[in-house]
Amino acid sequence: MPAALLRRFAICLLVAAPAVVLRITGVELAPVLEVLAFGAAIVAAAFLLAWAAEAAQKEISGALAIALLALIAVLPEYAVDLYYAFRSGSDPDYLHFAAANMTGSNRLLLGFGWPLVVIIALLVARRFAKRTKSPIQTSLRLDSGSRMDIGFLVILGVLAFAIPLLGTIPIWFGIGLVLIFAVYLWRAGQAAGDNEEEFVGAAALIVAMPTKARRITVITMFVVSAAIILLSAEPFAEALVASGTSLGIDSYFLVQWLAPLASEAPEFIIAAMFALRGMGGAAIGTLIASKVNQWSLLVGSLPIAHFAGGGGTWLPLDGRQIEEFTLTATQTILGVAIILALRFHWAPALGLAALFGVQFFVTDTSGRYILSAIQAVLAIVFLVLHRGDILPTLAAPFRRRPAETEGTEPAEAAEPKREPTVGLSSAPDSAGTRA
Repeated sequence: MPAALLRRFAICLLVAAPAVVLRITGVELAPVLEVLAFGAAIVAAAFLLAWAAEAAQKEISGALAIALLALIAVLPEYAVDLYYAFRSGSDPDYLHFAAANMTGSNRLLLGFGWPLVVIIALLVARRFAKRTKSPIQTSLRLDSGSRMDIGFLVILGVLAFAIPLLGTIPIWFGIGLVLIFAVYLWRAGQAAGDNEEEFVGAAALIVAMPTKARRITVITMFVVSAAIILLSAEPFAEALVASGTSLGIDSYFLVQWLAPLASEAPEFIIAAMFALRGMGGAAIGTLIASKVNQWSLLVGSLPIAHFAGGGGTWLPLDGRQIEEFTLTATQTILGVAIILALRFHWAPALGLAALFGVQFFVTDTSGRYILSAIQAVLAIVFLVLHRGDILPTLAAPFRRRPAETEGTEPAEAAEPKREPTVGLSSAPDSAGTRA
């Protein structure tokens, strides 16, 4: 193993060590200290997972690799959220936490992650344009393969409105969402092509290793990170609730936002690194796939975990969670409406970030529904503007892509020196007309 990679591996293990020791010895600390210890361990494990998953793309190319990378990257979030859902089956006090982590991480991903990638990618492209005296680019162009992911996200976003309407997540609905995720993985496997990935940071060091050593390293990192997450998820989840009580802070708020910050941080950092290297399409593609994972497998698993924990065949939602699901669903529809044309302009990106920031100052029921209505109206506006892309996007999850057309799209820039890196806003949308 290269020395540079060994150092990174060792740092992650050192950060996770206090949590592992606490878990094995059974020593209990103040809730706030346990949040710090176990939260740090989850972050460290998430970095190991992200590096290993990215390097694993060397073995699996194309859309399937992006889908699997996105799935693995959010495993820490799954561990925490499913723990709350499982506990809610036997302890009603945990019912209102069951979906809190999911709605928080979902909105964080779209409201912060998507704009972050777009702005970084456009700044990199602007710097390149000034250096080469070429036209300044104002939008991030998504690869045509992203239309399938967006199509699944549109379908899932529409289905998501059934949750606040029903006021519960029935187990049959959850099973249906899990089946949609299975179909998504199957379609991603069909669409997978032979594409050359560019790796950065720790993943690049792993990929440079001989094949056998690389595979052993990746498997080891998966096993170690999974063990750390399994050891830390329960005490971290319990400590979050206890910390809210001891600090006088709304425990729901901590569960909804602090836990996702821990689990999503590595994914955001890696996406930002890709964008900095001019690979904005790959970065936003991974974040879109993560949204598909969250709305299908994660939400679908919640009532199943609740049932496995001794609950009924549906996961009941209180008024607060119904508001949160409504807000999250409208934000999702707005996000996909913006990118239907396979272009992500800087102005809508900043608008998404602004709406995300506003929600922290809107704490009452009527305010959340007003914000949801604003997002819904904006989504309708973008749907009208991109009406020509609606049917191709809805058809994309069900249409087999001919192999000979997959390589005809302009390449997303793997290097800042190659044009186009993010796509000119004035250029014809060839991806959209063929999809």
